[in-house]
Amino acid sequence: GQLVLLKHTIQRTMAMTRLLLLGAGAALGLEVPLATFGKDPKTSFEFKELNDPVMGGQSHGTWHVDATSSAGVMDGEVLDVPSLKAPGFIKAMEAFGEVTAPVSAVSEEMKRLEQSDPLLKSNPRRWVLLPIQYSAVFEMYKKHEASFWTAEEIDLASDTKDWENLTDKEQHFVKHVLAFFAASDGIVLENLATNFASEVQIPEARAFYGFQMAMENIHSETYSLLIEQYIKDPAEKDKVFNAIATMPAVQEKARWAVQWMNTACSFAERIVAFAAVEGVLFSGSFCAIYWLKKRGLMPGLCFSNELISRDEGLHADFACLLYNMLQNKLPEDVVHGIIRGAVDSERKFICEALPCDLIGMNAELMATYIEFVADRLLCALGHSKLFEASNPFDWMELISLQGKTNFFEKRVGEYQKAGVMGGAEEARFSLDADF
Repeated sequence: GQLVLLKHTIQRTMAMTRLLLLGAGAALGLEVPLATFGKDPKTSFEFKELNDPVMGGQSHGTWHVDATSSAGVMDGEVLDVPSLKAPGFIKAMEAFGEVTAPVSAVSEEMKRLEQSDPLLKSNPRRWVLLPIQYSAVFEMYKKHEASFWTAEEIDLASDTKDWENLTDKEQHFVKHVLAFFAASDGIVLENLATNFASEVQIPEARAFYGFQMAMENIHSETYSLLIEQYIKDPAEKDKVFNAIATMPAVQEKARWAVQWMNTACSFAERIVAFAAVEGVLFSGSFCAIYWLKKRGLMPGLCFSNELISRDEGLHADFACLLYNMLQNKLPEDVVHGIIRGAVDSERKFICEALPCDLIGMNAELMATYIEFVADRLLCALGHSKLFEASNPFDWMELISLQGKTNFFEKRVGEYQKAGVMGGAEEARFSLDADF
């Protein structure tokens, strides 16, 4: 739709300041589509909520359409980003549909610097893989290649009886977890295909992204098969498959991820955000399924969870590797704000919207676990901890990237293809390491 000039009213302490925004850009005036406020239902949206991902959603406000000017007006408070000494960016959340794209005050400068970054600048050698120039990146690709598996390897024969013996609350919980996972893999896939795989110019990273996309498809197929196996009612099954439109708890969480596909943000911001998608937004659900494993339930679901959590850990680790290779890093408070936003989203999902006490888990301990995982991710990104949390679930050592048990006498989730990665060191990204 057409761009419109939006009026943005900010109240900070006792002062009232009015800024003009074009699209979703902040005071920088970046031309990023937000929405039109005309009468066409295809291009008009109602906004129900506003916050800022950079400052962890601490800014707040409401949108309304001015009857005289037909401009969108925001009334609320936007916090300053300390390192920038300027307002953080904000996002308007539509009542229905996807969120608008966020743009931070640091994005423009970071994007300028990234034009000369070796990972991102045009590379005439990107067509040919050899000779290897980035051995650490290529090793990650080979590590992923070594852990290849397919959906056909998951045995669901024993799951049906366990599913029927779960309580209604437990079934409700598992359905929502599977619904989010099925949708989230599609979000990650789209970001890789439309953004990262073409933006990163080194062939070693493109090899990894190509293999990651193949594995994300396998994850998506696996979650779809699990939904097919457990849910027999056609109407309910359709609701789960379309969870982003039909399940508010899933919709809100998916929105956080989708907003970071906006290429008006710097690559650094977006790769940190997608490290958080795969490292933080999945953590509570992975943990909950391991809780079922601890109870000896749903062997097919739990084994697929073991394989997929291992893969997602590797994906997050790869994002950390590329971020640390960038010549210019984000300010600490911006990284903290992105991670805080992911933690808030995951806590709302697994502790409030879909409380884990439905399956007998302690919600407070789960919140602490999510903070622990976020701190671990921050350390892997080369930034300081935010929460200083410790792992409250000692049994979560089972979710490390190198599985320690032969689960249900099946091939454990640490297996790798013979001869592909002999003697490779353990991946750095895991969900049970303490610091």
